[in-house]
Amino acid sequence: MNKKALTEADIRTKYITPAIVGKWDVMTQVREEVHFTKGRVIVRGKTVKRGEAKKADYLLYYKPNMPLAVVEAKDNNHGVGSGMQQALEYAEILDIPFVYSSNGDAFQEHDRTGVGETVEREIPLDQFPSPEELWTRYRKAKGYDDDQATVAAQDYYDDGSGKSPRYYQIIAINRTVEAITRGDNRLLLVMATGTGKTYTAFQIIWRLWKSGAKKRILFLVDRNILADQTKTNDFKPFGQAMTKITNRSVDKSYEIYLSLYQAVTGTEEEKNIYKQFSSDFFDLVIVDECHRGSAAEDAAWHDVLNYFSSATQIGLTATPKETRDVSNIHYFGDPIYTYSLKQGIEDGFLAPYKVVRIGLDKDLDGWRPEKGKLDKYGFEIEDREYNETDYDRSLILERRTQVVAAKVTEFLKATDRYAKTIVFCENIDHAERMRQALVNANADLAAANKRYVMRITGDNDEGKAQLDNFIDPESTFPVIAVTSQLMSTGVDAQTCKLIVLDKRIASMTEFKQIIGRGTRINEDYGKFYFTIMDFKRATALFADPAFDGEPVQIFEPGPEQPPVPPDEPPAVDEGETIYEPPGPFEPLGTGEPPRKYYVDDVEVTVATERVQYLDEHGKLITESLKDYTRSTVRKAYTSLNAFLNAWNDAERKQAIVEALAEQGVFLDELAEQVGRDYDAFDLVCHVAFDQPPLTRKERADKVRKRHVFAQYGEQTRAVLDALLDKYADGGIRSVESMDILKVDPLTAFGTPIEIVKLFGGKPNYLAAIHELESALYSEAA
Repeated sequence: MNKKALTEADIRTKYITPAIVGKWDVMTQVREEVHFTKGRVIVRGKTVKRGEAKKADYLLYYKPNMPLAVVEAKDNNHGVGSGMQQALEYAEILDIPFVYSSNGDAFQEHDRTGVGETVEREIPLDQFPSPEELWTRYRKAKGYDDDQATVAAQDYYDDGSGKSPRYYQIIAINRTVEAITRGDNRLLLVMATGTGKTYTAFQIIWRLWKSGAKKRILFLVDRNILADQTKTNDFKPFGQAMTKITNRSVDKSYEIYLSLYQAVTGTEEEKNIYKQFSSDFFDLVIVDECHRGSAAEDAAWHDVLNYFSSATQIGLTATPKETRDVSNIHYFGDPIYTYSLKQGIEDGFLAPYKVVRIGLDKDLDGWRPEKGKLDKYGFEIEDREYNETDYDRSLILERRTQVVAAKVTEFLKATDRYAKTIVFCENIDHAERMRQALVNANADLAAANKRYVMRITGDNDEGKAQLDNFIDPESTFPVIAVTSQLMSTGVDAQTCKLIVLDKRIASMTEFKQIIGRGTRINEDYGKFYFTIMDFKRATALFADPAFDGEPVQIFEPGPEQPPVPPDEPPAVDEGETIYEPPGPFEPLGTGEPPRKYYVDDVEVTVATERVQYLDEHGKLITESLKDYTRSTVRKAYTSLNAFLNAWNDAERKQAIVEALAEQGVFLDELAEQVGRDYDAFDLVCHVAFDQPPLTRKERADKVRKRHVFAQYGEQTRAVLDALLDKYADGGIRSVESMDILKVDPLTAFGTPIEIVKLFGGKPNYLAAIHELESALYSEAA
């Protein structure tokens, strides 16, 4: 057997796999061709495609979800270590200590533990290390004794469904368990919203609890719905060992306790029921969403952490808070692992987003009342310049609310009127006025179902009762949820496709949390990306260095333009500012002038709208889709001849189209702008290389005039003629597919097998198709 002639797959099957499975359990310890990311979601106009997922040839596990080694294979024309750089990249992403490359002759090993005698060495095929050997080396590197090793190797919870944690969850869980095994007592995990913090916390608790390392655990959250979601979903396997602290009553017979911060603390001493537990009762306290107040020295429940100071404490957050007054990094220490929004979007686990920026004239220019002007209730309005810091706080321009509602409605009508939408308002009063305006703007659907628009705020029981229905992907109503604060955190709205910002946000923490409402992907319901409609220039925070996930597209439409982002974005004007919001307004005292003026006769209009894309690397594209296509194609093909050679040499032309799509060049979207009658070939030649395009019909007619198929028999000529018609209708993709033979009028010539036989067999049929393609593309124009 000539080893050099074998493919990489053959090398793996014949040499690498036997060397591994001789010592590793193929059912529980070896996985091949492991896709550990999903592939970034690339959005162009209305077209959505996934980029390529990262794939490791082999991952080797000591136990399920405890990876010890990654192996990258190459064919025998490569050196033993040729796959090492790629394997090291994967090992770094996956946090794996031992790295191998092989071409079927031997293994090259790289030891990432930092304590091995040599970092890299070559190993004969028959001496690949066993799981016990690698685990022993890993234990030695970590300095574990037998008890510590038992905790570090404690099994994950497995419900038998085949569900396994994602790679970043495995890293977060393993690093946390290992840090606690080492004796660390203050830990911070930073994971972007939508990446499964609660499930990660559950596996951490499960492994520490089952190993006996931690016996009584307190899990603190700050919203009742979060406690209920946790108890019924991720934490359900704890069963009878778990309780939720309610009605300020304490039962010390449980092992896992869920509680709201507010349920165990209070301003009066008798409300601090956590003191009914002895200070050493819990040996593990986990704080969910620890960016909200938990790190402030004066936070009421900060006392809880101090009281249980002997316990190991873990903070979970999407947004580590670092300000002059508040620092959870100061309290918990630097994060032991960070999985950012940007990384989540890059890996394809989180949804990218477009931004529609809408500037209203009164927001941009301000408004000053004429002298002596009265509001709708007869109060004289204070004579000064009002701007967006005042609107919906001290001054209500009712027509402004109507314009916002009209723009939101216009967007939904142009896309999907049943797309789940969250509208963030300044306060509860603003939210109620916005609800009314949206009901009036969507009178038909609101009349058909009173839950089409709902205000979901902390003071409204009817609205809060609908929160579960809004979250449930299977529940159509409510469609539009209007809120101020309640839904900014922790609400798992998987199918939310539109987030409307009509409140001023000066806090990066709050901004990230609000954006997080839309970042979950739900493929079953067609949710791959979402749109942010920004009326208050809050998305200027994208430019803040503390933000880590740029948008797919930013769009600022003009006064007469629809709010739906076009496929060609205009250039972006930078330099927006974020203002500090004023403090809350006090309630009225007797005889005082009103703190809020209600004005219903001042016209408000749209002044600007704007859009921008993200490219496949997550960077903002300020150029048009045509310009982006031109620059991307020219990077891949330096000249027209280079492209023509690649196109003519390709066995499948569609493969070139797919490769360009991986780079974010979506020719279907381009055809919407240049012309739907042009083939992919002409679109590329025209846009990238300035060639005059020919329509598919023109190309087909040119082939017919040249009598290219004169050497074929009458029936085969008729088949090729029918294929030319199919090309003129649908492009090269349809001609290259064998399925086209099952479609009229080709079915008139027989079954696909019978048609192929007319050509003398499949090789001859494919040769005829290749000749047809050569004739079609014999010239660029």
